[in-house]
Amino acid sequence: MEFRAHKATLRLAETFTISRGSEDEADVVQVEIVHNGATGYGEAAPIERYDESAASALAWLEHVTLGDDPFALDEIFDTLPPGEQAARAAVDAALYDLQGKLTGRPVYQLLGVRPVGPPTSWTIWLGDPDDMARRTEKIASRGFKRLKLKLGGFDGLDVERVKAVRSVTELPLMCDANEAWTLDEALEVIPQLDVEYCEQPLKAGDPDGPTLKERSPVPIYVDEDCHTLADVERCKQRAHGINIKLAKSGGIREAVRMANAARALGLGVMLGCMVESGLGIAAGAHIASLMDHVDLDGNLLLASDPWPGVEFVDGVQRPSTRPGLGVEGHGVPGA
Repeated sequence: MEFRAHKATLRLAETFTISRGSEDEADVVQVEIVHNGATGYGEAAPIERYDESAASALAWLEHVTLGDDPFALDEIFDTLPPGEQAARAAVDAALYDLQGKLTGRPVYQLLGVRPVGPPTSWTIWLGDPDDMARRTEKIASRGFKRLKLKLGGFDGLDVERVKAVRSVTELPLMCDANEAWTLDEALEVIPQLDVEYCEQPLKAGDPDGPTLKERSPVPIYVDEDCHTLADVERCKQRAHGINIKLAKSGGIREAVRMANAARALGLGVMLGCMVESGLGIAAGAHIASLMDHVDLDGNLLLASDPWPGVEFVDGVQRPSTRPGLGVEGHGVPGA
């Protein structure tokens, strides 16, 4: 199999802010794998929080060898170097895309899962309360069924942020503090929030996690605490659910394993994303039906999506019925 990769820069429609900082653009790495006249594509969205970047992803990909059989996933992944989960996810997605094109089947059919998952939430990024309310009103006509509020402003205004958004919408709300609170802060703030669940209120590994799970009036989901299958069991001690992201897990194969393990442990399952093009979001959309909650709005945050194919219908990010991931783009030279 032939293999190529390159960096691409995705520009956001508006500045995106969370508790750790702001961004106007995001660098991703897009890969292509060619075999028997078909080409599979995948995208890596490296996460700075985990010391990954487009440069480190490209360096890792230089050491990847794939062999001659795109269906031999166990053999292929056994030979991959350790680390760089986002780059690993790009290889994983490209192989599934290639398999689908060689067999004429969309990825969700290859996996034997339903094609349509729950509605995606739309992210209201961190700002002052009035600004977050104005941005909520601005997207009211776009068809979203759920909203995810970024909190953790380190200014004592998180309760006011949620109240401001609630004053302009009746949609279900959830929040994500991105590790911004202490236990005492979480226990003070969370009971005042009109949200369905709270994502990663404490720093990853915070020893107070089990206490917060026990005392929180709403379910706690963890993101930064949960990367791969090896993390799922320990998350049961500190959370009611986990946020799976392909860029953390290493791809579709690991994400499916994580979802199944979480179900067996009685944990809720959420599928999240980074700032990604439709190429990255498509990989998630094909497994969204395995989830209780979906947060796949990364491509919808862009000024322009270079990889169309995921269809936003009635609040749901629907995967294409075309073979493979079903997206078409110009993100990789020659695509």
